[in-house]
Amino acid sequence: MTLSLGADRPEEIAALGLGRARIGLVTNDAALTSAAVPVRVVLLEAGHRIVRLFSPEHGLSAQGRDGAHQADGVDALTGLPVVSLYGERLAPRPEDLADLDAVIVDLPDVGCRFYTYPWTLSHVLESCALAGVPAVILDRPNPLGGDLRLAEGPMLDEARCASFVGRWTMPIRHGLTLGELAALWAGEGRASADVRIVPVRGWERASDADATRRPWVPTSPAMPSAMTAMLYPGTGLLEGVNCSDGRGTALPFRVVGAPWIDAGELWRALRRLEVPGFGVSPHGFVPADGRYPGEACQGVLLTVLDSRAFRPVAFGVELIRTIAALWPERLAEATYPTRANPSGAGHLDLLLGVPDALAAVRAGRVDTSLRDWAGHVEPYLQY
Repeated sequence: MTLSLGADRPEEIAALGLGRARIGLVTNDAALTSAAVPVRVVLLEAGHRIVRLFSPEHGLSAQGRDGAHQADGVDALTGLPVVSLYGERLAPRPEDLADLDAVIVDLPDVGCRFYTYPWTLSHVLESCALAGVPAVILDRPNPLGGDLRLAEGPMLDEARCASFVGRWTMPIRHGLTLGELAALWAGEGRASADVRIVPVRGWERASDADATRRPWVPTSPAMPSAMTAMLYPGTGLLEGVNCSDGRGTALPFRVVGAPWIDAGELWRALRRLEVPGFGVSPHGFVPADGRYPGEACQGVLLTVLDSRAFRPVAFGVELIRTIAALWPERLAEATYPTRANPSGAGHLDLLLGVPDALAAVRAGRVDTSLRDWAGHVEPYLQY
């Protein structure tokens, strides 16, 4: 069966009773149909009445710098006003929804808890619930696959580590689509919005764990490929320590290193790891921006060889633990200031979802296995 995104079937929005609704659309330029047309154009051409657009982190262009304030504006493509949900506010205001009959969400996620698009969705759902406005999710496959046996923790310690890279308890690699996350949060009473889903057709979660087999549209500046997305739940953790995660290079989240790392030594140590499904080679690079801009870094280049066998979070934890063991006096936590966390403090704790994360990693106390996630989310699965 041919894969059909929710965005490919705008006629199903009318079937939900919203044929003449005044619509707010949460989207960006990476939200394309299977024919590579921006979803906002497809909806307008289908006769839907879009009143305004809402944009997540990275802006409507999906090209804004990571963590940077994004201003309101006007969409050059459609002439519609754009309300930024990563600028003066993280959630729509009551006045943003007052003249709307529905909010449609079509955002391309990457399947990782600390990517911010799901948390923009969470704020939108809360605002819709308060305004009495239904939220319609045009669903897309999880690019890391939906096999819940491949989900990885830790579960977020919500009491101590909640933030805009993880508001509510869930694992890092969660295995759900945005539609399923919306259904889960509504069902749990986290955001009691009227959630309606235009589902993906032709997607089987258990057989689709290889993100590299689908055409990829960059969802943000540092997410240029499906392989990047597969590595991100692990190498994204390096944002919280004083290593380069490859931002500012052509291979973000695939190359990692630092000026004080010996590439050969790290390479040999990583080859000994009992983490299947990846390849590693020594690599030198000079980031143009991000951490260590303009400085020569030594490290490694990572390649996913088997996406069903590879466990990115377990690998990321072991990567940091290996660097800590080789250079115990050099590796340290690092701040990572963003619009949502201006001080950037405690970033590794927020990413990993546990307090004192670096100490836990050094001591081998981080458990990425999950015991009841699949059973917990089963009532909300759409596929």
